Amino acid sequence: MSTRAIILGAALLLAVPLVASEKTDVLVMKNGDRMTCEVKGLDGGVLYVSFDYIDGTASVDWSKVARLESKQLFIVKTQDGSMYVGALTTTETAAGRPVKIQVVATPEKEVVIEQSQVVQMVQTSENFWQRFSGEISWGIIHSKGNQSTQYSLGSQTAYVRERWNAKANFSSNLSSSTGTNASTRNSLNLTARRFLPWKNWFYSGLGTFLESSEQGINLQSTVGGGVGRYLKDTNQASISLLGGVAWQKTNYQASIVPLGSQNLAAALIAADVRLFQFKKTSLNANATVFPALSEPGRVRFDTNASYYIKLFSNLSWNFSFYGNWDNQPPPGFSGSDYGTSSGLSWTFGLK
Repeated sequence: MSTRAIILGAALLLAVPLVASEKTDVLVMKNGDRMTCEVKGLDGGVLYVSFDYIDGTASVDWSKVARLESKQLFIVKTQDGSMYVGALTTTETAAGRPVKIQVVATPEKEVVIEQSQVVQMVQTSENFWQRFSGEISWGIIHSKGNQSTQYSLGSQTAYVRERWNAKANFSSNLSSSTGTNASTRNSLNLTARRFLPWKNWFYSGLGTFLESSEQGINLQSTVGGGVGRYLKDTNQASISLLGGVAWQKTNYQASIVPLGSQNLAAALIAADVRLFQFKKTSLNANATVFPALSEPGRVRFDTNASYYIKLFSNLSWNFSFYGNWDNQPPPGFSGSDYGTSSGLSWTFGLK
């Protein structure tokens, strides 16, 4: 992966314009507070809203909301995997009864959902750029003792529609110190997911591109896909599994033994876990195992995990871990590359 390609990938992920809508939505809390705002969306039990008189995005505990009115269009997802599109209103309920959200596509097409069953709401629009959300993170560590410096840069962007979504993740890590060669790792992950007619089932495709100086990898390209299912999808946790097949092509750095490129057909087993705690922390972790079909006994394993602590508004502190392992690397090459980083994260769009 060339430096030019890395910069281009990062620019494409980061160059997302931020567009605000009119703040005419009405939010009423269970304690009686009434606010006029712009509802941006719901994720992880947190309702994200913005105000004309407050800088940034505010986080509201979804379980404390008593009434919600918005003429904007939202893609609404429930715990059983059902998806709806429409404006939002709240039906009248007796005291002590669960709050129910009404999703209105047209006067003839509406559905009423119990509030606790709603796990995600994403603001949608005819405007292409208003459908994006994501985050940018960065960090730097410097030590005077051995003149070592570590940089990290990351970005993730999501594009959501009613029955499908697409995501892009970019990360770059560089470590250098006096007397040693700089160690670099750059990765770009692209995924697309479409929901099947059966609730909580989906099929997904992926494409990943990796450069790792520690493993001697100039470029490792992976394409694959499969069928998956959400095992749990609530306002506290989201857990999904995916099974399928993949193809990997790896170009190694020049060595004593000429390698050129290696091609590998493999099975694909992936897990994705997201855990949430309102106003405090969240954990995102994923792991993918590639048991080789063309080289029985060879297994590759990739993982990424990020732990976020909210500071204020759209700013969080994050601690991340990444790792790549190959139990049968070419002779003279390392079978692993892993590391940690920490820094600040800034969210945009939904959050």
